Amino acid sequence: MRKLLIGLVMMSIGAGLYAQDATIEQEIKDLSRQKWQWMADKNVEKLAALFHDKSKFVHMSGSWKKDRELEIIETGSIWYKNADVHDVAVEVFGDDTAVLWNRITLTAHVRGNDVSNEFTVTEFYQKNGDKWELLDLTFSSVRDTHKIEH
Repeated sequence: MRKLLIGLVMMSIGAGLYAQDATIEQEIKDLSRQKWQWMADKNVEKLAALFHDKSKFVHMSGSWKKDRELEIIETGSIWYKNADVHDVAVEVFGDDTAVLWNRITLTAHVRGNDVSNEFTVTEFYQKNGDKWELLDLTFSSVRDTHKIEH
C-alpha cells in the first residue's frame, strides 16, 4: 500500500511538471508569434518591453544589441513584413528559461527591396518576475528542407 501511495504521488508530481512545461511551451509559442506581429507592425513599444536590456540579435549581416534592433525596426531599415512560421519547437529548462526554434519564411523590406528568405530562428527567453523577456534572437540560413526535430 505504501509503495502504491508513493508511486501515485510520484506520478502526480511528474504529471504536474509535464503540464507546467506544456503550459510554458504554449506561452512561449504565443509570445514568439506576437513578437513577429509586433515586428511587422513596427511596434517598438511592445518590443522594447519584451527585449531584455542586454539582449542580442544575430542577423546574416551582423549582430547588435537591443537599442540598435529597435532603431532598425522603428526606422524601417529592416521591415519584417511577414514571418510565415512553418515549424516550432520549444525546450523548457526549469520554470524560468526556454529556447524556441522557428523555421520561417521571412518577407522583409531591406535596402529598398522586398526579399524572402527561409531561416531557422533561435530565440532564448527568461522569466523575470511574472513576465518573459527575450534574451537572444539568432537567424540562421536554411540550406535544406528538414523539419525542426521536436
